[in-house]
Amino acid sequence: MGCRDVHAATVLSFLCGIASVAGLFAGTLLPNWRKLRLLTFNRNEKNLTIYTGLWVKCARYDGSSDCLMYDRTWYLSVDQLDLRVLQFALPLSILIAMGALLLCLIGMCNTAFKSSVPNIKLAKCLVNSAGCHLVAGLLFFLAGTVSLSPSIWAIFYNTHLNKKFEPVFTFDYAVFVTIASSGGLFMTALLLFIWYCACKSLSSPFWQPLYSHPPSMHTYSQPYSSRSRLSAIEIDIPVVSHST
Repeated sequence: MGCRDVHAATVLSFLCGIASVAGLFAGTLLPNWRKLRLLTFNRNEKNLTIYTGLWVKCARYDGSSDCLMYDRTWYLSVDQLDLRVLQFALPLSILIAMGALLLCLIGMCNTAFKSSVPNIKLAKCLVNSAGCHLVAGLLFFLAGTVSLSPSIWAIFYNTHLNKKFEPVFTFDYAVFVTIASSGGLFMTALLLFIWYCACKSLSSPFWQPLYSHPPSMHTYSQPYSSRSRLSAIEIDIPVVSHST
């Protein structure tokens, strides 16, 4: 594994992270988290399906693509606990994943443009390429956990609603989009962890997660001689010899 260069694992993890964040964006904005299907036995009327999202609600007749009712203020009056939790969890997961993408990009740029000789100006840098990728992997894992848990809970919450009211509630495809995106975040974290575990055995200070000064930058002081240590207190006494 080419640890000293930008490796395919880090590039693939970065692309996978971008795709996962895009999927979370789509899952957050889609109005297809839950369907409420209302059936009628009147032949002159059509069945009605209400699509519920995190922010909007749309009601459509069967066979129609236009919304009979489009509620843009639904996010203010959400009365379903799982959707209310998802309103906070998914944006938080997106923010965490975007921070992880930024760290991953910084790590790749540091790997691509670093010098083989340690730079004295960067001696006080606490996080290097490996540290950026390691922290990014942890953030991707956290983002996946934050988005996956309430998404799975939304599936089971449908069962609770069907028992409480009538069996007319079903979850829609936005749940699957979000769960797949969360899985992509876990895959991204796994790729970064595999890359780090394969490269951490290198002895170079550039591949340790934390460092303060590379070994080659240590300064050494020469020990004083016994003469120099005593020079401040020594007194030269002249000796006069008498000649006969």
